[in-house]
Amino acid sequence: MDSESGDIICKQMSPDTTGGGGGHQLNPNQNRYFSGHLLRAVLLFTMVTLTCLVLYQPSATPFQLLPQSIYSFSFHHANNISTKAGNGELGLKQVLKRAAMTDKTVIITTLNEAWIEPDSIFDLFLESFRIGNQTLWLLKHLVVVAMDQSAFNHCLGLHLNCYFLKTEDVDFSGEAHFMTPGYLKMMWRRIDFLRTVLEMGFNFVFTDADIMWFRNPFPHFYSDTDFQISCDSYRGNPSDLNNAPNGGFNYVKSSNQTIEFYKFWYQSRESYPRKHDQDVLNKIKYDPFIREIIGLEIKFLDTVYFGGFCSPSKDLNLVCTMHANCCAGLDNKIHDLKILLDDWRKYLSLPENARKSQPPSWSVPQSCGPASFRRHTPRKRNGGTRK
Repeated sequence: MDSESGDIICKQMSPDTTGGGGGHQLNPNQNRYFSGHLLRAVLLFTMVTLTCLVLYQPSATPFQLLPQSIYSFSFHHANNISTKAGNGELGLKQVLKRAAMTDKTVIITTLNEAWIEPDSIFDLFLESFRIGNQTLWLLKHLVVVAMDQSAFNHCLGLHLNCYFLKTEDVDFSGEAHFMTPGYLKMMWRRIDFLRTVLEMGFNFVFTDADIMWFRNPFPHFYSDTDFQISCDSYRGNPSDLNNAPNGGFNYVKSSNQTIEFYKFWYQSRESYPRKHDQDVLNKIKYDPFIREIIGLEIKFLDTVYFGGFCSPSKDLNLVCTMHANCCAGLDNKIHDLKILLDDWRKYLSLPENARKSQPPSWSVPQSCGPASFRRHTPRKRNGGTRK
């Protein structure tokens, strides 16, 4: 059987001697020889072509040949997204898309090196989402805007949605002491950045990292306004401009009105030099330009749901967020926020009927409060040693 098969193959591959064209065919060895060379030539051509394509695009990273989800958070890409406006905006849009809810809403916080040390405020911030009442799912919609390289690297290590907001000739890595020039620059950089987010068509909840999340806040936002903000003190009427706004927590929908409002807010810093964004907002909120020309209504969030150390939420059955406001110094904030989380855990450990009938109250503020602005001791960089 084998010999017959071999004879058939030899006859098919032998030269045609029967007339019919007098053509010449390659023998098996010659055929394999030329086929091998052809394959090598094709492979070499393909490799050269791909190399040229990569080198021809100096502004792009080679990882762009891979899916976006692989390279968009690479260190190489992260270090370059802020060097040019176009590349920076492209990188930001990718991060926002990845984090966005179905209605293009994201949760945004800012982070610098001073807030990422072990046992830091940022650790407590993330812990609140984990122990809150059905808040863990919100973490996938959180965008962490890192103000320096160390904070960005830390964020990447936690597998969060991270964006490096690079500001030329400014170092935002240290503790920004209240009302210092560095603090003011950081606050105004934040306002300008949030305007960019709105221009890209995304809604956002901005939250300082010293705000603990205990419940989903979205059911308590107003549906009829595009800009709503938390308060240091709340007078009972969400439309009362005499409420004292706190810029650490706000919910903003992308619209022509909110974009123009953020431009106006940012430009107003020149009319009120040496004041931070919250103080300037407290001035311009009465300006008829906002309501009559821009067409924006400002609403204020009730401290029953969105409390803080200035005005603590008294009912733990209703509280959504608690802010370490009216507090100076990282150590003071960390001290009281740890107690705050312990209070919440104790509340959760109670039987349901006890939680509803006799909910406990907060044990804070202790180190925080007005006195903290007189007695806090600034930290040295990267350590617990005091100046």
